[in-house]
Amino acid sequence: MSVNVAVVGATGAVGEIMRQVLAERSFPFKTIKFLASERSVGKAIDFKGKKYTVEAIRPEAFAGVQIVLSSTPAAVSRETSPMAAKSGAIVIDNSSAWRMDPQVPLVVPEVNADALRSIPKGIVANPNCSTIQMVVALKPLHDLARIKRVVVATYQASSGKGAKAMMELEAQIASIGRGQRIPPVSQHAAQLAGNVLPHDWKPGEDGYSEEETKMIKETKKIMGDDSILVSPTTARVPVRTGHSEAINLEFERPITPEQAREALRKAPGIVVVDDYAKGEVPLALQCEGRDEVFVGRIRRDPTIANGLNLWVVADNLRKGAATNAVQIAEVLVQRGYLPKK
Repeated sequence: MSVNVAVVGATGAVGEIMRQVLAERSFPFKTIKFLASERSVGKAIDFKGKKYTVEAIRPEAFAGVQIVLSSTPAAVSRETSPMAAKSGAIVIDNSSAWRMDPQVPLVVPEVNADALRSIPKGIVANPNCSTIQMVVALKPLHDLARIKRVVVATYQASSGKGAKAMMELEAQIASIGRGQRIPPVSQHAAQLAGNVLPHDWKPGEDGYSEEETKMIKETKKIMGDDSILVSPTTARVPVRTGHSEAINLEFERPITPEQAREALRKAPGIVVVDDYAKGEVPLALQCEGRDEVFVGRIRRDPTIANGLNLWVVADNLRKGAATNAVQIAEVLVQRGYLPKK
């Protein structure tokens, strides 16, 4: 089945990778169009050897479209995603605008693809990047021994804040290399080069950042289990691409590292890299450009009865955003969940 597709925010950092992923995975489109803000309208985009002109985001642009892959700021999404859904399309929205709406499924295909059976508002939310990779790793372990509590510390790449943030980091590194003064900081909360920032997100509730609050709430919704306790600390590190996470898990039932490795190896979308003695561990540099979630450093937590520690790494722009959205679209097509056009 081939479908009519629109990519909204097509010229942005995630939109560009959405185009790459659609091409790489040979997504079955019948027609495709690329939409963006007014400043990008009229630009030419090369997709699979053909030139396309970027169009404005307006109601007429969604006529006949079945799937919309959208990556815009939340404020824009609150206006444009309902606009596209009203035309009869299913919108896969990468912003934070719809994630906690009870009528909007929040989906990671390896974890809860069945949530796509019901899409009341015509909108599917793509979760936060740090949440996506974590729940992919949690799902097979939860099925095996039921997770009670998650304590997670993230080491998140500069690209999580977009292309301008990456350029800022690169300029800082270049200035340090030349012995020059660091340019004024505008994208991150402070100088990122040679530094770690535990405050690179908007403040949330009770001293937590918005990013940390997202991880708490989204994990419960995606896993379909409000009893799972989540205690996160997020930090930004001077890495271009690839989020890393140190995850401590407490389970209801006994589970060994060997059982965890076996379950993770059998799970979809996961690559186990776990031979510490040989230096085989998940690394941000090695995950860049990959769609899988890499898991290693699987070891027992000696301080609690049923506990494990993990190290989890993924490309935040691909599995953490663009690839997950395209995978959702693939499920919609494969299972026949789309409206007929």
